[in-house]
Amino acid sequence: MGKKTILVDLDGVLNEYTGTYEKNNIPKPKKDVEKFLKNLNKDYEVVVFTTRNLLETSRWLIRNKLDKFINDVSNIKKAAYLCIDDRAIQFEGDFSDTLEKIKNFAPHWKNK
Repeated sequence: MGKKTILVDLDGVLNEYTGTYEKNNIPKPKKDVEKFLKNLNKDYEVVVFTTRNLLETSRWLIRNKLDKFINDVSNIKKAAYLCIDDRAIQFEGDFSDTLEKIKNFAPHWKNK
C-alpha cells in the first residue's frame, strides 16, 4: 500500500504570503519550509495545491530547491488524507459551531 496523500497550500503555508496577491511574484519560502517538506515527504505523498499558475509554481519550487519533496502540483482538489491550508476550518460535526468559526475566522498572517 502506498503513502497517503496530503494537499499543502502554497500561499500562506509554504511561502510568506500576507494577503497581497501578485500574479507574477510568488513570495519567498517560509523559514524551515524545506525541513517541514522533507519530514512530511518521508511518510506522505505531498501535493502542492494552489490557484496560481502551475508552471510558475513548479518553477518556484525548483528555484527554491523544494521540488524534490513534492510529488505533484495541482489546482484541483484531489482525494487526500488531509489538507494543510491557512484558510481552512475543520468541520467537527456541529453546524452552529462551524458558523461561529466562520464568523470569527482570520488566517494566521492577519493575527500578527
